[in-house]
Amino acid sequence: MYAVIETGGKQYKVSKDTVLKVEALNQEIGSKIKFNALMINDEGKIKVGNPVEGAYVEAEVTYNGKGKKINIFKYKPKKNERKRQGHRQPYTEIKIIDIVG
Repeated sequence: MYAVIETGGKQYKVSKDTVLKVEALNQEIGSKIKFNALMINDEGKIKVGNPVEGAYVEAEVTYNGKGKKINIFKYKPKKNERKRQGHRQPYTEIKIIDIVG
C-alpha cells in the first residue's frame, strides 16, 4: 500500500515506515502530523482525489535541521566585482506511521 501526499508545494510517494526530508514544518520533534492523501493504491485498488475523502497519512517528526551548504559566487571579469553568498535549506525529517483510507 502506498499514497501520494503534498507538502511544501511538492508531492511525495510514501508507504509505511518511509523516512523522508520535506520542506521545514513548524513542528516539534516527536509530534504527529496528518497529511491529506492525493492518491492511494491499496493492492491495485486506486483512489484518486484532491484530497481523497476520508483518507490521510499520519507521520511523526523525527528531526529538524539544515541541509548541506551551497556556495554562490558571482563575479564580473575586469570590473573587480565579486560577491560570495552561502545558503543552507532548512528541512524536517518525517517518518510515515500509517496510511488511512
